[in-house]
Amino acid sequence: MELYTNLRAGEKGAWLSIGTYLLLSSIKLTIGHFGSSEALKADGLNNTTDIIASIAVLIGLKISQRPPDSNHQYGHLRAETIASLIASFIMMIVGIQVLVSSITNLFNPVHETPSALTALVALGSAVIMYGVYRYNLALAKKIKSSAVKAAAYDNRSDALVSIGTAVGIFGAIIGFPIIDTLTALIVALIIIKTAIEIFWESVHTLTDGFDIEESETLSVLINNVDGVIDLVDFKGRTHGNMSFIDVTVTVNPYLNVWESHRITEKIESTVHKSNPHCMVLVHIEPHEIQRAVEEDYHF
Repeated sequence: MELYTNLRAGEKGAWLSIGTYLLLSSIKLTIGHFGSSEALKADGLNNTTDIIASIAVLIGLKISQRPPDSNHQYGHLRAETIASLIASFIMMIVGIQVLVSSITNLFNPVHETPSALTALVALGSAVIMYGVYRYNLALAKKIKSSAVKAAAYDNRSDALVSIGTAVGIFGAIIGFPIIDTLTALIVALIIIKTAIEIFWESVHTLTDGFDIEESETLSVLINNVDGVIDLVDFKGRTHGNMSFIDVTVTVNPYLNVWESHRITEKIESTVHKSNPHCMVLVHIEPHEIQRAVEEDYHF
């Protein structure tokens, strides 16, 4: 099935992120320590959270590939969303730790000037992470994976954080050492902000939230299907990179079963063309009955 093939392809992006973060975090923490840069060390800690987050995404992608069973008849596609939720908690904890450390350093400043090497490491990291971001974004678009897309945006934020880190270090080198600590503080806030965004997106999905624009687009398409008189109900929910929608439409009450069934097939085909990763359940009602119900309600 194409869906599970795409999930396996998504593992490449997760593995690339894990390998890159392992390399960059070890370099940043080491150079940041010996080069006396709080900002670079904070950036390195940020990357350690990204390792854990990427591992969580990888595990989620693997679990999501399990086929439906008696206990999970819709499959295990939400496993990657749960993994993202867990990753957001990990990122929040580390972000708070960096924040507390930065505030402590503001009141007990270290007067050592960071070395120029720390700035170069930060700039090099930004370039590498931007390359990983472009790869994962292209992969996410190709396989339609929300988890890989989220990982790509995390890669992009890491590139921006590293650029900010380099700016802070250069400021400290030219005679303003407090800039290095202030940059570490900003990095902590970015980590926390990213964690909150991932948390809310995961909760939105797990509580059956559905994109309003997607609902409106699909509703218009269904209403325009030949044979559909009215779309009276639309519900949608998301499982990983799959969408499940339930719709109720009214049709000519004098159609036979085969004719009504052909209308449901047209609806399924129309929705699938708009979103190949969408499953549709269609309920057919005779139009006159629906109208009578509405008239009784208004009466």
